Amino acid sequence: MRLYTVNAGYFKLDGGAMFGVVPKTMWNKANPADADNMCSWAMRCLLIEHGNNLILVDNGIGDKQDEKFFSHFHPHGEDSVAKGLAAHGFTMDDITDVFLTHLHFDHCGGSIIRQDGKLVPAFKNATYWSNRKHWQSALAPNERERASFLKENILPIEESGRLKFIDVADGEEWLPDIRIRHVNGHTDNMMLPQVKCNGTTLLYCADLIPSSAHVSLPWVMAYDMRPLDTLNEKAKLLREAVANDWVLFFEHDPKNECCTLQQTDGRVKVKEIFRLSEMDEKI
Repeated sequence: MRLYTVNAGYFKLDGGAMFGVVPKTMWNKANPADADNMCSWAMRCLLIEHGNNLILVDNGIGDKQDEKFFSHFHPHGEDSVAKGLAAHGFTMDDITDVFLTHLHFDHCGGSIIRQDGKLVPAFKNATYWSNRKHWQSALAPNERERASFLKENILPIEESGRLKFIDVADGEEWLPDIRIRHVNGHTDNMMLPQVKCNGTTLLYCADLIPSSAHVSLPWVMAYDMRPLDTLNEKAKLLREAVANDWVLFFEHDPKNECCTLQQTDGRVKVKEIFRLSEMDEKI
């Protein structure tokens, strides 16, 4: 197995929404806001080369939305999934599996492209993986999440015939050395891949712990549907991570890709920050 970082670009979200009840005087040091209180965030995907499978975990916001939509989120930077794959010697057509942690637009928008006036899969040879509970939640969203679940990102996956559901319990293997962790604080049944590679376990944190600053338990996004569940889910997985020397991989941190953890004064804190490509050297 080999792991690669694929950057899908950057976008902006309101700092207060991203840090919840944490005062701006604190979070602004971690990710400084612009004049409109907006902070820049990464859309960092994980590429897993696993036997004959080439698995892409999440795929960013995509580029098919209209100007009005993008004016709210300010996508920027030169990165894209295609460029990220090319840097590692792969193309979009090489992807065999697209693993979707959840169906919010900044995680699955790159799944579908407009081609000849039609919405079609961006990864034409891939199977797209979600789970039934989350899929049904996305098709009939509550009012709070409605703006995050866009039908043009979701329905064409099913219509293409390439959708499959993962049906394993929390902590069970989906594929050899890839376990699935189910969490429900951010949204219904978000899936986090827990990958064992060369003896090291890496947890793709998605929106449970979107950045290194969010390792601190009270730092919970206002976007989360059930913030106390998020806090408890974080606490559980961070205890496991410290006890077993896991690496955390951050999807949205604009600077920091990965970290190890340590327990100090009864709290779990970031120990060392590094790039995924440096993981074997750091562990």
